[in-house]
Amino acid sequence: MDTFDIARLDSYRENNRIEAKAAKGGLPRSMWETYSAFANTYGGIILLGVKERDDGTFETVGLTRPEAEHLRQDFWNTVSNRSKVSAVLPIESEVELLEDEGGAVVAIHVPRAPREERPVHINNDLYNGTYRRRGEGDYRCTRSEIVSMVRDQASEGMDGKVLDEFSVSDLNAESIRGYRMRFQTAHAQSSWNPLGTELFLRAIGAAAVSREDGRLHPTLAGMLMFGNDYDILRECPNYFLDYREALDPSIRWTDRVHSGDGLWSGNVFDFFFQVSRKLTSVLKVPFKLDGILRVDDTPMHKAVREALANCLFNADYYGVRGVVVRCEPSRLVFENPGNVRTGVEQMRLGGMSDPRNAGIMRMFGLIDVGERAGTGIPDVFATWAEAGLPEPQIEETFGEAERTTLTLELIPVTNNEQINEQISTSGEQINVSDEQINEQISTSGEQITSRQTTVMDTITAQPDITYDELSHAVGVSSATVRRDVDVLVAAGLLKRVGSRKSGHWEIQGGTGR
Repeated sequence: MDTFDIARLDSYRENNRIEAKAAKGGLPRSMWETYSAFANTYGGIILLGVKERDDGTFETVGLTRPEAEHLRQDFWNTVSNRSKVSAVLPIESEVELLEDEGGAVVAIHVPRAPREERPVHINNDLYNGTYRRRGEGDYRCTRSEIVSMVRDQASEGMDGKVLDEFSVSDLNAESIRGYRMRFQTAHAQSSWNPLGTELFLRAIGAAAVSREDGRLHPTLAGMLMFGNDYDILRECPNYFLDYREALDPSIRWTDRVHSGDGLWSGNVFDFFFQVSRKLTSVLKVPFKLDGILRVDDTPMHKAVREALANCLFNADYYGVRGVVVRCEPSRLVFENPGNVRTGVEQMRLGGMSDPRNAGIMRMFGLIDVGERAGTGIPDVFATWAEAGLPEPQIEETFGEAERTTLTLELIPVTNNEQINEQISTSGEQINVSDEQINEQISTSGEQITSRQTTVMDTITAQPDITYDELSHAVGVSSATVRRDVDVLVAAGLLKRVGSRKSGHWEIQGGTGR
């Protein structure tokens, strides 16, 4: 449970994980929109008995203890009514009654809902009562967002679906042949090796007998692994795999491979092996011998392959914008449609494997690709730490184009840059206090990152720019921009003039630029 310290009320601000409600006249209706939004996004805390000042700081409204007790009881009575709220998420200890000299406050800790219970909606209205959190506000989800959450409710992977309109002969024979060669190398004594193509595909889960006609057809996992791009698009109209290499700044792409170029099958199996070779070739290989043979496969190479496999295992192939892998001189970036089913924190910790495409994961596992015990991403973090590189960053983006992005930096950062980055990338914190930010800035000598310099330049050109507009201009999420702005304000380089909603930004003097 996220902690909330009422003694530090002045240091909190509304953001994507905290919302203040005065609640003087009882539970506000908008509170339930926020409840739904927090449950469907990162989770968060709703504060009852707190209002926001014009400068964005918080103050209590003077609720008495009996008034706060009444609010708490009303909350439990209402949240338990399934015609009002589809899921009861908090437990007793997560609805706190706190007091300070200014009055009582009810702090409701709303956890992120398990995927089986998302979308959490209100008023018994799935399509009009489902919300998500963006920055400081709640927005009503679109139908496509809701459908995506409903897809993720299934206990089995989404790729187990049998595609009755296709036959096994529609799959790419060369891709299947390549897979079987790798399988035989990994399992030379397997009884599956002598099987014919159809029986082998059924054994590995790439094909299944349909309940409709009793005949063998590809599964979605089989089509994604071994199909041709043009057939996959018939089932998944937004399917796209894209590798972009930009190692020379004078050239847009030094190399590019994508599923729609017509030069190869365009399936997940072939994409993985093409791209893993390209990615690992850009990593430095220290000279190491195993007997008289040079060892070229380092822990970093293995970690990069794991990151790529994880991206493909967890992609929502019905989602938009497809899988994008970017190879740049200073970093590797893996983007897939769909959010993290277990949540970013659990993904980071490991120990729980819940892939969106269990069939694809199983098939790769049979040829010794990918970690099935939920330790793949923690191993990537450990490898990067051992190499002395910045901690990998995982970011979820919600909305019409839901995405998960894993960024692996390849160049060690200076202490100054690392301090600022730690402040600006903690997407799951409730808030960072002004005192903490000032302490970090003073330690760093008021140095700012290149991204924060871009934020400053963009604001200089457009002082009344919104956070969402700024995030699009800089090319990062709105939450990341907000954290960068907090750092710049604390450093004395940026100032907000006027209210949060109708004010504007002013660039201040300073030595950080």
